[in-house]
Amino acid sequence: MNPVPSPWQPAARTDRRNPLTTSMPTVRPDRRHLASGIPGPLSSAFEARRRAAVARGVGSAVPVYAAAADPGLLHDIDGNAFIDLASGLGVTAVGNAAPDVVAAVREQVGLFTHTCFLTSPYSGYVEVCEELSNLTPGRHEKRSVLLSTGAEAVENAVKVARAATGRSAIVVLDHAYHGRTNLALGMTAKNAPFKQGFGPFAPDIHRVPTSYPYRDPQGMTGEEAAQRALEALERQVGGENVAAIVVEPVQGEGGFIVPAPGFLPALQSWCREHGALFVADEIQSGFCRTGAWFASEHEDLVPDLVITAKALAGGLPLSAVTGRAEIMDAVQLGGFGGTYGGNPVACAAALASIEVMRTGHLVDSARAIGDTLFTRLRALAVRHPAIGEVRGRGAMVGVEIVEPGGRRPGAEAAQRLAKACQQRGVLLLTAGTHSNVLRFLPPLVIPPALLNDAVDVIEECCDELLA
Repeated sequence: MNPVPSPWQPAARTDRRNPLTTSMPTVRPDRRHLASGIPGPLSSAFEARRRAAVARGVGSAVPVYAAAADPGLLHDIDGNAFIDLASGLGVTAVGNAAPDVVAAVREQVGLFTHTCFLTSPYSGYVEVCEELSNLTPGRHEKRSVLLSTGAEAVENAVKVARAATGRSAIVVLDHAYHGRTNLALGMTAKNAPFKQGFGPFAPDIHRVPTSYPYRDPQGMTGEEAAQRALEALERQVGGENVAAIVVEPVQGEGGFIVPAPGFLPALQSWCREHGALFVADEIQSGFCRTGAWFASEHEDLVPDLVITAKALAGGLPLSAVTGRAEIMDAVQLGGFGGTYGGNPVACAAALASIEVMRTGHLVDSARAIGDTLFTRLRALAVRHPAIGEVRGRGAMVGVEIVEPGGRRPGAEAAQRLAKACQQRGVLLLTAGTHSNVLRFLPPLVIPPALLNDAVDVIEECCDELLA
């Protein structure tokens, strides 16, 4: 009879290291490198296993399987090294496996991995909330709640707005993206693939036109675009019913749209006049990404609530809602919660990430990245009429591809360009309501040589495919 293993001595287990990864080189290249076709044989083998185990609805932009990462590089299991212009959809701003973040995570994992803050609190949660109070716009007294995902934070921001105002209507913008849970999907604009077949969605969510300078009537100012939106709001909803207007200061998935100057301040002024909350979804644009700690700062906005996630914790799942103390405290005791919200390991990662952002001057790094991208990509646009616009802020840059001779979205050309870049070792993704925007979200620690090499590849692909 086999003895029962002691709880302090784990039972023997099968070594589950995958034999497919044994051919990874011990020394990783420090530049773009193609060791196989894309995908390579090991990634292809895993893809076959994936089809038998992973739900079909889970998509991936590139058919390669990650093995390791360095600042600005993503290595796959076949030994290929890609220049990373995606940073995990804007998550790894401080770099993938940043040493200070790794050290903080290791230390916390060695102490405890979970208690649930609702059961037994811990200092890391409080310290992250203190940092958020100091960093988010405005010097007023603030409170925060920590959660796990961006969509969860969006839903909790809606809860706060409704509790604080006693109203129910939530107003969002055209082209918005706020997540994939039911309420967040109701706030998201794009139907396929995000919303198709998943309704009905939560009620009392209303969409109004945004400011999209490239596609608005020529010469429309931010104030005029705001008037258009507010007239629709008053007509469709009624100002006295609005709990909050929720905006992305730079729209991400919708196409990296930067509203015309004056648009967002006009919406904020309307909120103050009508007793509604002005909520900034900074999930993608926050934490140095746009050349400021938060994109709201570019127009001196001071939101009532700020929603954060993505880059907050250096790759671990953590999100937050931060807002005016009297507004956040309108939620009754027990009204906030979630088993994994503010996990201690994620909090340790967040504190380390914020310190890297601060001491590494990543606000300045984002501006330098933006200078490089705007200079080179706008020069490329002069040569190629299919590049309709290069836009963005800091290291959050979008290139809208159109059909030559007009402004009709060029989704197929954008997809071909992204795929061609991937085949040459540059991880470039698309975005936009019409899937026609190339999006640039490099890590804020990407070496300049890698960034310029990536743009060299993009230039080559544009010269071949857009000629």
